[in-house]
Amino acid sequence: MKPDEIEQLSFSIIDSEVPEPRPFEGDQWVVVRRMIHTTADFELLRLVRFHPMAVESGLAAIRGGCLIVTDTEMARMGIGDRRLARWGCKVECHIGDPEVAARSSTEGMTRAASAVDMVSERIDGGIYVVGNAPTALMRLVDLIEAGQCRPALVVGMPVGFVNAAESKERLMGQDKVPYITVVGRKGGSAMAASVINALAALSEDVSPPPGT
Repeated sequence: MKPDEIEQLSFSIIDSEVPEPRPFEGDQWVVVRRMIHTTADFELLRLVRFHPMAVESGLAAIRGGCLIVTDTEMARMGIGDRRLARWGCKVECHIGDPEVAARSSTEGMTRAASAVDMVSERIDGGIYVVGNAPTALMRLVDLIEAGQCRPALVVGMPVGFVNAAESKERLMGQDKVPYITVVGRKGGSAMAASVINALAALSEDVSPPPGT
């Protein structure tokens, strides 16, 4: 079977194992189904949380050629660039930048948190993707609540046992920016990247503007 055929068969199997009525509908189901496809974890059906404007805001940002920043290189590499490139989107990760390392050492912050500071002035209207580091999500929410940055969408899915769940609760507790997240300890770079891939696929429902 060709890769596209395998993918479509996988989606069909997921659809058959989650009969209607589903806990998510429309574009939200497209996103959650992609997350399940990536993780084979049907528990996500009760864990995923969407801000009411999350999908709409994310699609508008992508169709506007937004900047997408990830907290890890794994998440960056997991995001397919073909669909995003047609809109002019760029995907960046700064965790390995020497400037981030120096700032982290000087300020006593994790590199993931320092990387948030580095792009805070450029992320307005963009998408920040956190799949690994709770400190990145905590710092991002700090800046959002202080009015120092305003992404169009935060995909907040840090994984682990220390502050992963708490950072996601903070994200859901703010009302300034839309988000897609997962309650509790689960998450990961692959899962977070799958959300962007689902949104990128949904973005193809319309044509890019001339000259893009």
